Amino acid sequence: MIETRPVFLNLLKIRLPITGVVSIAHRISGVLLFLAIPFAVYLLDLSASSAGSFEQSLRLLQHPLSQLLLILIVWAFSHHLLAGIRYLLLDLDIGVDKAGSRLSSWAVLVAELGIVAIFAWSVLL
Repeated sequence: MIETRPVFLNLLKIRLPITGVVSIAHRISGVLLFLAIPFAVYLLDLSASSAGSFEQSLRLLQHPLSQLLLILIVWAFSHHLLAGIRYLLLDLDIGVDKAGSRLSSWAVLVAELGIVAIFAWSVLL
C-alpha cells in the first residue's frame, strides 16, 4: 500500500476559505476574552474602592498599552458576539448554503472592523 499523504505540511501556504478564517478567529477571540477577565476584574475592583483608586484606574486606562489592550478586547468581544450570532443562525439553517455562508462571514468581518474602528477612533481622540 502506497501512502500519498504529504510528509511536510507548510501551514503558512494553506489558504483557508473565509468561513474558516472566521471560525479560527472566533476561537481566538474566545481565548482572549477569557484571558481578559482578570484585567477586567482588577479594573472593576480598583475603580470601585475609592475616589482616589478610581482616578488611578482612569490613569491606567489612559496609558497607550492599556488603550491597545482595550482595542484588542473590543475586537475580541465584537468578533465573538457577531460570529456567535452567525453560528446561531447557521444552527437554525439560515445561511447554510455556500453563498450565504460566505456572505455572512464577510458581514461579520466588515461589521467587527467597523466597530473596532469607531472604538479606536473614540479612544485615541
